[in-house]
Amino acid sequence: MTGRHDTGLSPEHGMVEEIESPAVGSEYERQPVPEKALMGPSSFWGMYAGEHTAGTEFMIGPLFVKWGADAFSLFVGLLIGNLLAVLTWRYLTAPIACSERLTLYYKMEKIAGRRLVTFYNLANGLLFCFLAGAMITVSATAVGPFFPEGTILMPTFSSTMPTGPAWIVSCIVIGAAMTFVALKGYDVVALVGHYAAPWMFLIFLACAIVTLGKLETTDVWGLLTPPPGTTKSISFFGIVLFAWFCNAAMHIGMADLSVLRFARKPSAGWASAAGMFLGHYVAWICAAILLIYWVRERGVDPQEGKDPGTMVNDAVGWAGLVCIIIAGWTTANPTIYRAGLAFQALFPALSRTGATLLAGGVCIASGIFPAFAMRLLDFVGVYGTILAPVGGLIVVDHFLADRVGIPRDPAEKSGSSFNVAVLIAWMVPVLVGLSMTAVSPVNPWGFEVPAWYLPLPCTIACGILYIILSKLAGGRSAAIA
Repeated sequence: MTGRHDTGLSPEHGMVEEIESPAVGSEYERQPVPEKALMGPSSFWGMYAGEHTAGTEFMIGPLFVKWGADAFSLFVGLLIGNLLAVLTWRYLTAPIACSERLTLYYKMEKIAGRRLVTFYNLANGLLFCFLAGAMITVSATAVGPFFPEGTILMPTFSSTMPTGPAWIVSCIVIGAAMTFVALKGYDVVALVGHYAAPWMFLIFLACAIVTLGKLETTDVWGLLTPPPGTTKSISFFGIVLFAWFCNAAMHIGMADLSVLRFARKPSAGWASAAGMFLGHYVAWICAAILLIYWVRERGVDPQEGKDPGTMVNDAVGWAGLVCIIIAGWTTANPTIYRAGLAFQALFPALSRTGATLLAGGVCIASGIFPAFAMRLLDFVGVYGTILAPVGGLIVVDHFLADRVGIPRDPAEKSGSSFNVAVLIAWMVPVLVGLSMTAVSPVNPWGFEVPAWYLPLPCTIACGILYIILSKLAGGRSAAIA
């Protein structure tokens, strides 16, 4: 879930075509990406594979076990949901990115106005930081097994607070390393993803194969079938929607405009398949098998779970621990980078380096608290519900504005700093949606809707409201001076 420019590496390095690099330090934050900085497809395949084969996959798979997901839902539901995600990247996000060639933040400024987009950038940057913080948490669980037992107390599914000073130090060190990589820009982020992704995927497979050997069975379907009497907290439809919308902010919400604006062609959107089917589909199932072993053979309560570091170390040893740490890096690096771009848009006087350091600091602070990682399924649903609807605004502006008779980039054309139509169209669906969620402290509706059901309906509602309000404003950008 970044704005990037080409590495300029030659073909023999196996990365991308050799082209002229942009000026040093230029990420084209406030201008269209020029022809000279466009990138070949290999960079995107490597980036998506690395970003979505993440340490957090070791959390999501076990959380499905906790929630009693059945084998059919996992094998078929995840297949359908991840396919829908890939199609969204390819046929919605990538065409807009290659046409506009702007970051999400600058495009939103043109639609919403400078003052309003500041509020959006704050929400965007903070939520990205919390997501990267969850990755820091997972990576920190891999540090404990390198030390004598009990040195670093590991969190469980029910943990919300730091487990002790050693845990805090581990999170700080890992988060600082992730921030350092993000500071280097897309060049290094993509390079890490390219070299790490194939190895990480093999580690996930190795964990599953070794665990199947310990369980003395190859009946994966049987293993993933919950025992009789298991409470089922997530349905087949819920798993489809979770797989589709766990990255809703990236594709429907258009955060990956900042990534794909560097693509030569919209076909670069197919690169998301590397992350969805290797990192999500296969890795989630492999990670689920790890917890099933600990539940069946070690007596672990599936509602409490077991930390990823301990499970992976037991399966494949230190190579698995290194994999968890690197897997966290390859996902947190571009996420911190995205958050840095959001903060830079929030504070224009701040350099990209300063903005990335700020983002890294917030990520580290949130990573120290295990709550974000341990409630990851809920968090990504809430985060998608808040951020995805602005994608409806961009879809309307790009594809429908001329057809329905409203201006494109209305804030830029009118000089508005605050487009009220955008604020209302965004906030009303989000507030209504969040009030329905199972994690909402106030729910007046008498029923609960899992947060990952909401990104698409909230996005559609946002787009429709924006058209109606813009038409009522007479084609003018409703502004607050």
